[in-house]
Amino acid sequence: MKGFLQQLFDYNYYCNKKLIQQCSGLDLVPDNCIRLFSHILNAHHIWNGRILELPTKFGVWDVHKVEEWDNIHNENQRTSFEIISNTDTFDKRVGYVNSKEENFSNQIKDILFHIINHSTHHRGQVMMELRNSGVVPEPLDYIHFKR
Repeated sequence: MKGFLQQLFDYNYYCNKKLIQQCSGLDLVPDNCIRLFSHILNAHHIWNGRILELPTKFGVWDVHKVEEWDNIHNENQRTSFEIISNTDTFDKRVGYVNSKEENFSNQIKDILFHIINHSTHHRGQVMMELRNSGVVPEPLDYIHFKR
């Protein structure tokens, strides 16, 4: 389980890095790209905090400058790898309160997979925004990462 989760987070790291590099090289990053990628970073940060039962610094839809993305992304990744490395059982349930003040609990393995899946979903939206603004996004399919 640890090895597979580490591979998924390596993939997530790779994809986010590619988008950060591509957006950093643009003269103008579409506002919706900034909003969506900030959301990816915020959600990852929030889920890490929930697993570790730590307070979070960001709200779900806080917006970050493109220049801040790399630092937030690196911190998210480091924290997720520590979670994966230090977790003895991924079946452990984590209780949390969501952004609507509702109580839930999920297994750590499901939360970690959710981080990856959620990021992939919104990266697709960012890539469509880039394409709609005339920028051809780099391919970020998992198979491209594994080649």
